[in-house]
Amino acid sequence: MVSVTRAVFGDLPSGAGTVEKFQLQSDLLRVDLISWGCTITALEVKDRQGRASDVVLGFAELEGYLQKQPYFGAVVGRVANRIAKGTFTLDGKEYKLAINNGPNSLHGGIRGFDKVLWTPEVLSNGVQFSRVSPDGEEGYPGELKVWVTYTLDGGELKINYRAQASQTTPVNLTNHSYFNLAGQGSPNIYDHEVTIDADAFLPVDETLIPTGEVAPVQGTAFDLRKPVELGKHLQEFHINGFDHNFCLKGSKEKHFCARVHHAGSGRVLEVYTTQPGIQFYTGNFLDGTLKGKSGAVYPKHSGFCLETQNWPDAVHQPDFPPVLLRPGEEYDHTTWLKFSVA
Repeated sequence: MVSVTRAVFGDLPSGAGTVEKFQLQSDLLRVDLISWGCTITALEVKDRQGRASDVVLGFAELEGYLQKQPYFGAVVGRVANRIAKGTFTLDGKEYKLAINNGPNSLHGGIRGFDKVLWTPEVLSNGVQFSRVSPDGEEGYPGELKVWVTYTLDGGELKINYRAQASQTTPVNLTNHSYFNLAGQGSPNIYDHEVTIDADAFLPVDETLIPTGEVAPVQGTAFDLRKPVELGKHLQEFHINGFDHNFCLKGSKEKHFCARVHHAGSGRVLEVYTTQPGIQFYTGNFLDGTLKGKSGAVYPKHSGFCLETQNWPDAVHQPDFPPVLLRPGEEYDHTTWLKFSVA
């Protein structure tokens, strides 16, 4: 059984609307969601002693989510990840997007899907959020109708993304939660064991745009096909962290893509998806300046993201999986986050 409760989370400035909070509770998980950015604000999981801890980084109050912050828990779009130089050409016409990450456009632009109020509908075991992204929003062509549905079943949180476009437009949606399975506020993720089921990854340039090469992971720091302890692995390969797309085995069906195990608590997160890629990000740009829940600060490497998605900058790479949604088609992708104890 799953219970769903609804409450006010806060009011937006200048009478711009009320943000609601939805709490989904099963015998194994508790998930808090808000209608601002379809954001996961808390996710409580039991450890092997049966003690529950909140394992996602974020804020207790709405004000935290309204400040400049790194997409904690939010749905990002119209196009997650980076688009080089913030431009692309479609049917002979050039589109200019907001530049908000060095020379590039990141996660939908300055006011992406994470910075808008969505319309909620309560379901028996979850909540569906919807909105219409108007033609030209952040520079993207066409009107886009979007639905993001969170449902809970025991220890599994399912996230389904659907969209329909009035004009051909790139679409790539994901959730940007930062996890720490030791509990949010723990100082780092170095004691987490990470597995990613990918034989290839996308090398990037100095602005984190894929070079176009699809490189084998074999013999590199990106070979995570067997579990690695993150801290030791970063030291061994002398790398600053990960912020890279791993290329999954191209099935459109549900497939396993990643597993993270925290030996200290016994908590395990497994990720399944219908998407062709997963961005593994180790919180390299966190710097301890944000005050989170329960007075926590979030220094570098204090959380990790596993963002299931299409490959970054696919709008410029004809050999990457297609990212364009055309009128009459439906964008429909699902990701499952499965929590357990080992």
